[in-house]
Amino acid sequence: MNMGNSSGTPEPPPATEPPARHTTGSGSQPSAKGAERRGEPARHATGSGSQPSAKDAETRGEPARHATGSGSQPSAQGAETWFCGRRVAGDRALVMAIVNRTPDSFYDRGATFTDEAAMDRVARAVDEGADMVDIGGVKAGPGATVDAAEETLRVVPFVAAIRAKYPDLLISVDTWRGEVARAAVAEGAELINDTWAGADPELVRVAAETGAGIVCSHTGGAIPRTRPHRVRYADVVAEVTATVVAAAERAAAAGVRRDGIVIDPTHDFGKNTYHGLELLRGIDSLVKTGWPVLMALSNKDFIGETLGVGLTERVEGTLAATAWSAAAGARIFRVHEVAETRRVVDMIAAIQGIRPPARTLRGLA
Repeated sequence: MNMGNSSGTPEPPPATEPPARHTTGSGSQPSAKGAERRGEPARHATGSGSQPSAKDAETRGEPARHATGSGSQPSAQGAETWFCGRRVAGDRALVMAIVNRTPDSFYDRGATFTDEAAMDRVARAVDEGADMVDIGGVKAGPGATVDAAEETLRVVPFVAAIRAKYPDLLISVDTWRGEVARAAVAEGAELINDTWAGADPELVRVAAETGAGIVCSHTGGAIPRTRPHRVRYADVVAEVTATVVAAAERAAAAGVRRDGIVIDPTHDFGKNTYHGLELLRGIDSLVKTGWPVLMALSNKDFIGETLGVGLTERVEGTLAATAWSAAAGARIFRVHEVAETRRVVDMIAAIQGIRPPARTLRGLA
């Protein structure tokens, strides 16, 4: 790797007040009452029944708009909001583009491992409408050992190069190591994507001390880079919700900026396919906590197993799960297919009356 450091240590972004928390949904969601059998959790009823109905007649062909709950969700009240000290779209879910600096990624198989290919991926993601990029230097699953020095070499100079070329782009670093996170934030990263649920407690301290945000995840206690085996939860939705909310509250208490704290149910990490589907059915439980919800669904095994398809045939399932989650109020989607995902979240926001159509000529011109 020969990417040189091309930016200095950024000043921590100014702290902003978090949006007031409001519950979403109708409160009619039942909780699980029985233990799982054979790894299959009890089911929760979900749906869009929590969405308010229109009360005003349409005016000049434009329907009344509706808010969708807490300030952490897309809102009809403003086209912009704040995340990690930056203005971001407030009328739709945000799109986080995956950029893997690994030779053995489960999905792209090393397609963006080189400096040139990785920067091309960033450029394409920006052109396709990504709000942020997530840079990772270690494959999530089992594989060749990557120590902190190698991970730093793969990630940190590249973060600096992105920051130099795209000064306004939000940058996330996908790592469970505090030393890697600190170095990446010093070069311009603003969000620490801790997909291994605090395996290194130093991550929260790094976020608090540097002004970065943090993703609070759930792995059921799994060790980094291991696969789940016969995991069981009496109520996976309740367990995940309680865990990530507790982590978010600890992060806030430790001084992490509140406009940068995100919760992630973390599909496939410490979970089987039944659990993944149950978390989608129970997404209202996560959304109504008031913390912004990140969904990392893209082409994951639970989608492949649900549909009985291989790795290259999971896009439709991913987009279906994305639409379901966006309609329920998920705030950020970590994805491989940026353009397709952006069209999905834009369409969901338009259906909900939050975001206007791009153009309206039919029947009006």
